[in-house]
Amino acid sequence: MEERAIALLHCPDKQGIITEVTGFITKNHGNIVYLDQYVDTIEKHLFMRLEWELESFLIRREDILNEMNSLFAEKYAMDVSVYFSDERPRMAIFVSRMSHCLYDLLARYRAGEWEVDIPCIISNHEDMRDVADQFGIPYYVWKISPDKSNREEVEKAEMDLMKKERISFIVLARYMQIISDDLIARYPHHIINIHHSFLPAFIGAKPYHQAYERGVKIIGATSHYVTNELDAGPIIEQDVVRISHKDTPDSLVLKGRDLEKIVLSRAVTKHIERKILTYKNKTVIFN
Repeated sequence: MEERAIALLHCPDKQGIITEVTGFITKNHGNIVYLDQYVDTIEKHLFMRLEWELESFLIRREDILNEMNSLFAEKYAMDVSVYFSDERPRMAIFVSRMSHCLYDLLARYRAGEWEVDIPCIISNHEDMRDVADQFGIPYYVWKISPDKSNREEVEKAEMDLMKKERISFIVLARYMQIISDDLIARYPHHIINIHHSFLPAFIGAKPYHQAYERGVKIIGATSHYVTNELDAGPIIEQDVVRISHKDTPDSLVLKGRDLEKIVLSRAVTKHIERKILTYKNKTVIFN
């Protein structure tokens, strides 16, 4: 496949922006192979994703972002990000004691479904080391004390490792610890979490048992970017499955875990493909 540039941009909507941006690419001999745009008519805001071949493009790849910013950033109050198809994101996985999401992520990685590298798996327990060993991925454990007194020390070690490994985004595969504001600031809108969709209705360690007692008919899962507000970041992907009076707490847990790994993997796919734009705690997901 030809080397490509990918631009994600958003700005207040005005007439002529799409023509001007696409004109910039074609004027510089770029062949546009993907264009998707959306206008939020309530916010009056434009969102766009473009992808073009670089073989004959006149601007050096390292200068593309600066050129686009100089042309559009101030003129249209535009936010622009530029990526390249030959740059593989580097993903760190955080996990605790549950294996379902971790196995699904690693199986897709080994099957070649994603153009991504996984240099490390980080945990607060030893439980998943054998899983990491099966896939040949280094596994690091930093235990957080019950009183959380060593949290700062632990996260510094984790961030040092991720800096060394040039990690570009993090996936929390049922990592049962709260992420600090410092780590979130280091990876804004680049930490993906997964949880059941009962929040805030059923809080605590056994949400599926609470759902069973309440007699709910639908259970779901939500994947979102992590922000400073717990479990309230921009939602990337959600799904639901119907249940019935025949379900038990155990069957609800099994169905919920199956849904969690699917929803998380969909969110990871969209992030790797650079098809997500965040704006005002919401996401625009391009096809």
